[in-house]
Amino acid sequence: MIALSQRFGRKRFLIAACVFVLAALAGQSSRAQMPDGPDRRVPSGQGEVLLSYAPVVRDVAPAVVNIYTARKVAARRSVFSDPFFRRFMGDNFSFGAPRERIERSLGSGVIVRDNGVIVTNHHVIGDADVIKVVLADRREFTAEVILSDARTDLAILQIDPAGAALPFARLAEADDAEVGDIVLAIGNPFGIGQTVTAGIVSAKARTQIGVSDYGFFIQTDAAVNPGNSGGALVGLNGDLVGINTAIFSRTGDTSGIGFAIPASMVRSVIKAALDGGEIIRPWLGIAGQPVTADMASAVGLDRPGGVMISELYPEGPADQAGLLPGDVILQIDGEDVIDENGLRFRTATRGEGDAVVLDILRDGQRIEERVVLALLPETPERSITRLDGRHPFQGITVGNLSPRYAEELGLDPMRKGVIVLEIANRSPAARYGYVRPGDEIMNLQNEAMTTVADLLAITQQPWEEWVYRVRRNGRLLDCAVFKNGSAECRVAG
Repeated sequence: MIALSQRFGRKRFLIAACVFVLAALAGQSSRAQMPDGPDRRVPSGQGEVLLSYAPVVRDVAPAVVNIYTARKVAARRSVFSDPFFRRFMGDNFSFGAPRERIERSLGSGVIVRDNGVIVTNHHVIGDADVIKVVLADRREFTAEVILSDARTDLAILQIDPAGAALPFARLAEADDAEVGDIVLAIGNPFGIGQTVTAGIVSAKARTQIGVSDYGFFIQTDAAVNPGNSGGALVGLNGDLVGINTAIFSRTGDTSGIGFAIPASMVRSVIKAALDGGEIIRPWLGIAGQPVTADMASAVGLDRPGGVMISELYPEGPADQAGLLPGDVILQIDGEDVIDENGLRFRTATRGEGDAVVLDILRDGQRIEERVVLALLPETPERSITRLDGRHPFQGITVGNLSPRYAEELGLDPMRKGVIVLEIANRSPAARYGYVRPGDEIMNLQNEAMTTVADLLAITQQPWEEWVYRVRRNGRLLDCAVFKNGSAECRVAG
């Protein structure tokens, strides 16, 4: 009890000291005010220290839901389920593991329309057979998936409230949250029920997280744990600034580093879901690389930053606007560009036909270029074909890469050519490993393979031996299939 009293005494002293310091800071208003104006400032006294986030929580919490999923998965067969064993034990014998089991998971979601449209994470619902949504007022609904996009890790669900208007969260109009802004995380950690935690925006534009292909995250220190995925990250004005999606942790529990998908990406996926359920993103039509410190000095920059264009898609938006290989994109619509992921995010959240202004460094001079974004083209047509015949590629399914189809497959939209999609069981390719799913067939019998038609023309001819080149996991391999059916591949010189 003594130690406890001393502990509380020290605590009161620290609180009083903090109030004194804050009051002193408030007296120097010219220094206490943030550059952006009077909306952001330190507390001016004890009364403001005791202010509460309760009004924001009351406004937003009813729109945050719990999501429970279930799916059937095949269980490993037991020896006791073997027909030979059951012949002697009888069909009613139940010893051993069942052939199916139910796998359950939980997460959170946010109602974004009063008719029951809900946003959550793709990884929360996965391949669920049943999705149950539980509202803050304990009403339960079965949800239907309108769209689930692994590349952004977002999913849009629909429940039927039978005509009743549901509480919903307002999406922030722009990604204008600043580092240091107070935010609240609302979700269902560990399935214990709706929980609110507070923190600040720790960083913005985190692009190297690896959670999704369009990674561009808000980082926060608000406590986020398993089960918070798909829940709300809310500003103090009650607007939804992001959807919590991941944590950085070595143990699986919160370590003060959580990540949320910004509202602009959430809005674009909601729009795609409600406009037909297909996401076709606009693009610039470039390939590039981040400008490193060594590259910066060579191009006349005093610090690393920006994306240097290495390739332009012919007749793509950037090509038509007059951009050139070697140009360095420094900003898009006034927002700094650090790497290609950030650039892709800025364009993916725009719409077809939107114009963006790029701040370009060209030959040491900064210029502005206006680019009208377009949807990724599907040229050539994908022409998905299964090959037949007596040749090493019998039984493989191939298709033509186009920017749109490559995007769907999670590949670089600038890739072209013929890609291996599937390999039939017991086919020569499956048996001997001539090719693998994801291989891009560059040439065959020393002929360039630009389309599936080229591949078909070559495989219809008789050959004693086959030589070909594939791109696999970023490497070029030269391969040969010999008369005896054996094959050999080596890294192309």
